[in-house]
Amino acid sequence: MKYWLIKSEPDVFSIDDLKKVKREAWDGVRNYQARNFMMKEMKPGDLALFYHSNAKPPGVAGIAKVAGETYPDPTQFDKRSDYYDSKSKQDNPRWWLVDFQFVKKFKQEVPLDALKADNQLSEMMVCQKGTRLSITPVQAKHYERVLKLAGEKA
Repeated sequence: MKYWLIKSEPDVFSIDDLKKVKREAWDGVRNYQARNFMMKEMKPGDLALFYHSNAKPPGVAGIAKVAGETYPDPTQFDKRSDYYDSKSKQDNPRWWLVDFQFVKKFKQEVPLDALKADNQLSEMMVCQKGTRLSITPVQAKHYERVLKLAGEKA
């Protein structure tokens, strides 16, 4: 099993939204590295820290789980979508996604400042300057440490 951090702006799609719908396609990712993580490395059952970005304060709000195999992102073919890609073709899609399933909302969010202040998390990608990817891998020890900071059991 692998661990991930997935980012979403809470006013666009929050951990509460995922809890309500239970499962959601993680569409609209238009960064090749983030796409490759989904397309080549994510497997059903992998766990992800659900991070609220562009929030006050930003931080980890809960846990989601990869809920299926990778498949083409349908928004790339929809001319009305903000994520439409005219260069992507049905027989050769550029953009892929996975579905995420709600697992848990933390009783207390773990703010980015707390992540950065924790010496055990200094190597975690979200704590690095200039890292803006919406999907990043997380080491098991970092995943467990974030759960501990949230007051949750691994």
